[in-house]
Amino acid sequence: VVYLVTSMKPPICCICGKNFLDNLAKGGKLVYFKKSKEGKEFEEKAKEGFVGHHPDTEWFCKEHVKSAEKYNYLELSEALRFISTSNKNKKLS
Repeated sequence: VVYLVTSMKPPICCICGKNFLDNLAKGGKLVYFKKSKEGKEFEEKAKEGFVGHHPDTEWFCKEHVKSAEKYNYLELSEALRFISTSNKNKKLS
């Protein structure tokens, strides 16, 4: 069996692109979402030594992490639609 190995994603917010690698203590974190089909496949490969960024996780800066955690019961792709929409609505008000 041959796997394509991907690297871990650096701590860059997937909503605004803010890079907080040099200052993780000031906020932001990796948020885990509901397990997807891809996530289950990833975990099976990981048992055999595959490494990389889990497809059901994403980095969020301190400004977006609460929105992300609010929707972490959803799969990542669905949650991102809600998080992006809620952040656009905040900017309008």
